[in-house]
Amino acid sequence: MKLRFVLFLTILAASAHAAQPAQAWVPTWTTAQPLFRVDPPAGRGGAAPGRAMSPAQQIARQGFHDQTVRMILRTSIGGSKVRVRLSNAIGAAPVDIGAAHIAVHGKDSEIVAGSDRTLTFGGKPGWTMRPGVVIVSDPVDLDVPKGGELAVSLYFPGETGPVTSHNDLHTEYISSQTGDTTGAPAMADPIKAGTAFWLSAVEVLAPANTPVIVALGDSITEGFRSTPDTNHTWPNLLSARLLANKATANIAMANVGIGGNRILRDGTGASVLARLDRDVLTQPGVKWIILLEGINDIGHGFQVPAEAVTADELIAADKQVIERAHTVGVKVIGATLPPYEGANYASEAGEAVRAALNNWIRTSGAFDGVADFDKATQDPANPKRLRADCDSGDHLHPNDTGYQVMADEVDLGIFRAKK
Repeated sequence: MKLRFVLFLTILAASAHAAQPAQAWVPTWTTAQPLFRVDPPAGRGGAAPGRAMSPAQQIARQGFHDQTVRMILRTSIGGSKVRVRLSNAIGAAPVDIGAAHIAVHGKDSEIVAGSDRTLTFGGKPGWTMRPGVVIVSDPVDLDVPKGGELAVSLYFPGETGPVTSHNDLHTEYISSQTGDTTGAPAMADPIKAGTAFWLSAVEVLAPANTPVIVALGDSITEGFRSTPDTNHTWPNLLSARLLANKATANIAMANVGIGGNRILRDGTGASVLARLDRDVLTQPGVKWIILLEGINDIGHGFQVPAEAVTADELIAADKQVIERAHTVGVKVIGATLPPYEGANYASEAGEAVRAALNNWIRTSGAFDGVADFDKATQDPANPKRLRADCDSGDHLHPNDTGYQVMADEVDLGIFRAKK
C-alpha cells in the first residue's frame, strides 16, 4: 500500500511538471496610453499654448479615415514568434482595424525586404475594437532581433474619432494617400508624427521564466528631450546593458513612462496609483519595477497651493506601490529624483521635499534595491542642479549623456540575485 501511494505521488508530481508551459508571451516593447494632448504640460517644455497644431497633431485629434499608420519601435529581447497588442483604452467609439502588418524596420518608413508579415485577429484580417477593449493578434513567425527595430502598420478604413495614443521618440509615418498600404515596402510622402497610435505592446514567445523589468515614471522615464530615433531613453540604454551581459541577456524591458505623470494625482494620464494594475502588474512576466516618480507632484504642487505635497505623502504613495507589487511577487527598485534647480517649476520648498524623499528612498530599506539617479546626475559643485554635461537645457530633463549616466547607475547585480 505504501509503495502504491509513493508511486501515485511520483506520477502526480511528474504530471504537474509536464503541465508547466515551456513558453510564454512576454512584452519586448510596451508603452502606456494617456489622453492625447496638443500642448505638453508645464515643466515639459515644447509648444506654447495656442500655437498652431502640426498636421500630425490635427490628424491625431480628428482621427483617421481610410489611412495607414506605420509605427517604429525598439525591441528588448528577441524571438522567433511575435504578436501585437492593441488597445482602445481611451476611445469613446469603436475603431475598425482593416489590416495590420509587422516587419523588421529598415530606415525611415522602409521595411526590410522579405520580413513583412500579415497579422490576423482570430484568423481574420481585421477587428472592431470597442471602447476600452484590448486585443492581441494571432502570432506569426518572424525573427525578431534583440535590441533591434520593428515596424507595425495599421490600416483604418473608417472614421476612428480621436485616438488612443502615446507620445513616442521614434518618427511614425501616416499615409498621405488613402487606402491600405500596410504591406508597402515604404510609404510615399508620409506625414511624420511622434506618436504611437492604439499600439500598446509587441510580445514575443519566450521561455516561460523570462523576466520583465517595468520602468514606471514620468517624462524622464519616457525619455523626453533625448534625441529622437536614437533609442537614448534610460530604459533603452539599460536594456542594451542587460542584453550585452550574459547573466541578464534574457531580461525584457517595458517602458511605461508618461510625460507629465504624477504618483498621487492625475496629470497627463492617470496617476501611478490609478494605473499601476493596468500598466504594470498585468504585464506578462513582470518581476521588477523601477519606480521614478514624484517630481511633477512636487513641481506642480508648489505652483498650485491646493495640490502641494509633503515628503510624507509621497513616501506613503511609494509604500502603496511597494505593498501592491510585493503582494503579487514583484520587486520594486526605488529611483531617487534627479536635481531640478533652474527648472520652470523649481522652488526651495519643493527642493526640501525632493531631498527628504530621496533620503528615505536611500536609507529606509523599504525597496528591494536603489538606483541613485540623483547622485549620478548632480553637479558636484551644486548638488541641487543637474551636471552641465547631463542637462538637456531645461534643467529638469537629462540629455543623451544624462540618460546614459542614469542607465549606467543601475546595478545589474540586482537582477542576477536569487528569485
